[in-house]
Amino acid sequence: MIKNYIKIAWRNLLKNKGYSILNITGLAIGMAAAMLILSWVQNERSFDLFHHKKDQLFLVGNRANWGDKLQVWFYTPKPLGPAAKAEFPEIAHYSRYSDNSFLFSVGDKKLKGQGAFVDSAFLSMFDFPLLEGDKEHILKTPTEIVISQSLAKRLFGKEEALGKTLKIDSVDVVTVSGVLADMPGNTRFTDVEFLLPWKYMEKIGYSDEYWSNNSVQTYVELNPGISKEAMDRKIKDITKRHNGPEEDTEVLLHALPDWWLRSKFENGKIVGGRIDMVNLFTLIAVFILVIACINFMNISTARSEKRAKEVGIRKVAGAYRVSLIGQFLSESILIATISGLIALFITWLALPSFGNLISRRLAVDFGHLQFWLNAVGFILITGLLAGSFPAFFLSSFQPVKVLKGTFKQAKATFSLRKILVVVQFTIAIILIISTLAVHKQIQYAKDRENGYDKNNVVYISEEGEVAKNSKLIKNELLQGGVAVSVTRSNSPITESWSNSNGFWWQGKAPNDKTLIDRMCADEHIVKTAGLRLVAGRDMDLTQYPTDSTAILLNESAVRLMGFKDPIGQLIKDNGIEWHVVGVVADFISRSPYEPVEPAVIEGAKGWFNVMHIKFNPALSTATALAKTEAIFKRYNPNYPFAYNFVDKAYAAKFKESEQTGTMAALFAFLTIFISCLGLFGLAAYMAENRTKEIGVRKVLGASVFSITRLLSKEFAWLVIISCLVAFPIAYWAMDKFLEAYTYRISLGWGLFIIAGLGALILALLTVSSQAIKAAIANPIDSLRNE
Repeated sequence: MIKNYIKIAWRNLLKNKGYSILNITGLAIGMAAAMLILSWVQNERSFDLFHHKKDQLFLVGNRANWGDKLQVWFYTPKPLGPAAKAEFPEIAHYSRYSDNSFLFSVGDKKLKGQGAFVDSAFLSMFDFPLLEGDKEHILKTPTEIVISQSLAKRLFGKEEALGKTLKIDSVDVVTVSGVLADMPGNTRFTDVEFLLPWKYMEKIGYSDEYWSNNSVQTYVELNPGISKEAMDRKIKDITKRHNGPEEDTEVLLHALPDWWLRSKFENGKIVGGRIDMVNLFTLIAVFILVIACINFMNISTARSEKRAKEVGIRKVAGAYRVSLIGQFLSESILIATISGLIALFITWLALPSFGNLISRRLAVDFGHLQFWLNAVGFILITGLLAGSFPAFFLSSFQPVKVLKGTFKQAKATFSLRKILVVVQFTIAIILIISTLAVHKQIQYAKDRENGYDKNNVVYISEEGEVAKNSKLIKNELLQGGVAVSVTRSNSPITESWSNSNGFWWQGKAPNDKTLIDRMCADEHIVKTAGLRLVAGRDMDLTQYPTDSTAILLNESAVRLMGFKDPIGQLIKDNGIEWHVVGVVADFISRSPYEPVEPAVIEGAKGWFNVMHIKFNPALSTATALAKTEAIFKRYNPNYPFAYNFVDKAYAAKFKESEQTGTMAALFAFLTIFISCLGLFGLAAYMAENRTKEIGVRKVLGASVFSITRLLSKEFAWLVIISCLVAFPIAYWAMDKFLEAYTYRISLGWGLFIIAGLGALILALLTVSSQAIKAAIANPIDSLRNE
């Protein structure tokens, strides 16, 4: 029976090649789009879930009132991990984690690597495969290091790395005690190329026992059977106990499954995170698949009159409705199978480009049995979803009416087919509006005044001998005409690496714990970064030697501190009394979608990590970089010359938003394309069924335009109804989406009009192509047999 079903289904496909191609193409594109989205969704949902202790692993966080908000952050004091392990038997292991980069030397070969300091339990807590070495006996002494497979190959070539020695920053010699497999793409540790023991961090003086310095991440592994809630209650006061009664910070645990997807906190509680975007795109994948299935349903039911006699004869011959349903479902499953195989091929071709688009390593594991089981299930579900309605609809025909020739579909005002078309275009229009809104929001943030000059400015990390030779480097850059200004700072102008609620100023409320961003700069930061001076002056150590304790405020800091005349005011921080010499306009160092935080720029008594260089505009960028590299190579020969352009660093703030916008645009396009594909099939069949009517109208003098309008207006009304349904839904969804941004666009009618008109024009172009073809046909051909 099944063999017979398949044979008949295959014959029907070949008999109606045009409609078969439309059905297969629409389903294949829809299934491929859904597969691409679901591959990303699976990657997002799999982050760090491969660790077999995933239910016992937690990231330690802090919670405290800052201003009028209960804030959560996940950097902790360095002594917290050992103290927690000593005080709570429920904790099986702990590991602190502090990322860093070093220059590694093997002979004449020098390479930069990105990695972290960790405690010895790190590799027993997390399941990162160790290709060489023993997990139980590594990372215990300050003279060893664990490196990744790719770093081992870069340093030692084809030689075995285990037991080899290398230099760190051309100073300390360490021995390779383990080689890690390269980190997978679906882990928060994906960039790790080396692990150094915490004891090495202590040896070089990077560690401290200061409980108010929240600067490292701390991970804990609980013993089996210990609940997060119970441990939260026990550990929450650990910082208070060690830091004194004035401390109001509470400690909390963040479960591993939530690290990647649920990391957004409001008022101290999880309210979402990336899971919101994952759920949204899962819904988009379902929508695209549903639209492709609707195409199949519409085209199949539209051609019902051609299948009516087949159904009537089969029923007269004794066929039961169940067997007819089986026959039609077999056809849909066959089409879904062909479409699924094509979709797999499209996915295989598109996955590398799609992965590059979203900066992820995605792959289809064709060699895994589970993949094929999922693929078969996906195809069967799609086939059943697409074919269920046509199967029940076609099998319901009454043989008496069909064989008498009295069968005819009623031309209802609201047929199910019309409703399905409205559903298709409603979804498509919602996606178009959403895409336009996302891109408008991104552009709105890009066009925002950032407060500094991004052009022709680079920053360079002060590695190796740069800090020691900073004055010589600065003089050569200025005297050689390479730069017009040079400033040392503790962070790039595009980022904020330090903040505090411990500032004091005259008139500060005793309970004011507002966080203030802290930047340090030696001098000429206004000139170098192109900040806009609102009051006072820039810092200048040559003209004003006391500017080593000078401080600049941004406008938000002035408002917070309530200064009517800020110049000359005193502010205390880190045991130093700073005097205000200038006020600069607010500049964006954090998210361009959020308000600018209060910020200060402290003078030369601060600390420095990077050097900003404003190039001479008379030089080309290539020439300025070449001359700068030569100077740095002279004073810092052991390190490769690495630089970052400020404009590119600022543009990187939009990378994730742009990726989301591009994904939304891509799948919105596919949605409207699939919808138009189905509309094309319906219009073609409608024109085919009305050829005699069109012929009579032409003989009676009807113009091509009037016939085209007659055939197109029904579809135009369906798209207009879709707009009326889609607009309020899209407005509600985008208003919710934009609530996440403080600096946001307003949803004007322009977005909705553009989306609606675009969908209407595309629909009319699709339908008109068939309508015009029917309208210009020779009426003799259609009326010849009358």
